Amino acid sequence: MPLAVLQSPGPLLVELGPLAIRWYGLLIALAVLLGLWVSSGLAKMRGLEAGVISDLLPLIVLGAIIGARLYYVIFEWRQYQINWLEAFQIWKGGIAIHGALLGGSLAVVAYARWMKLSFWGLMDVLLPSVVLGQAIGRWGNFFNSEAFGLPTSLPWKLWIPVANRPAAYLSENWFHPTFLYESIWDLGLFVLLILLIKRRRSNGDWLLPLGGISCIYALVYSLGRYWIEGLRLDPLCLWGSLEQANCLRMAQLVSLLLALAGAAGLAWLLALKRPLPDPGRPID
Repeated sequence: MPLAVLQSPGPLLVELGPLAIRWYGLLIALAVLLGLWVSSGLAKMRGLEAGVISDLLPLIVLGAIIGARLYYVIFEWRQYQINWLEAFQIWKGGIAIHGALLGGSLAVVAYARWMKLSFWGLMDVLLPSVVLGQAIGRWGNFFNSEAFGLPTSLPWKLWIPVANRPAAYLSENWFHPTFLYESIWDLGLFVLLILLIKRRRSNGDWLLPLGGISCIYALVYSLGRYWIEGLRLDPLCLWGSLEQANCLRMAQLVSLLLALAGAAGLAWLLALKRPLPDPGRPID
């Protein structure tokens, strides 16, 4: 008996003449607004000045959009090398979350150095909102019938329109709802980060030193993404191709590196009891 059979109603929420509101855009806007609310509250709790997050948010969004698109175009350049102007047509799709994380992080570095703030202090209050936004944003993949996994006969499954199926799977109807797997994983990580960032020791100090929340995010998110990426039928390949079964999945490689960096950072903070090098504070 099927436990959950999912089928997208389509990418459009409302269409009034030339005006079209897409589910993906609505979800991104919702993620940004919720993220601003959550991170502003966490920043206040951690003693940051009022308005820091609202001032930083436009820079993060801009950096994330540029990074997400640039990352995708670089690894899918074969799609754009004939007509490179299409690389600017982001409304046609083609972004990557690891590129968004890189671009957003660089924006935080620049802002932290400009305002003479701790990079890790900012990242610790931002990343719970980031992973909440990822949990919400993944539902955009559902409405677009994209970023799905291998065919499956499990009691939970996702129906994909024929037009969106890879050529090798046109006869298949049901696929792994990888968007749902990652959304659930991200939501669980959000709850974990919120619980940890609010905890204090008996002496009143925060349970985790600066950068601890960021390291846990890098470790836990990447472990889930590594597994889920192995199911997907639309990976970005560093080399090879999915059709030839020799694709080195870029997201898996980056996830592995981020997980190792997160684990190393936690060991540095908790075992060696030393602060992480901070790229935000200006060098004297």
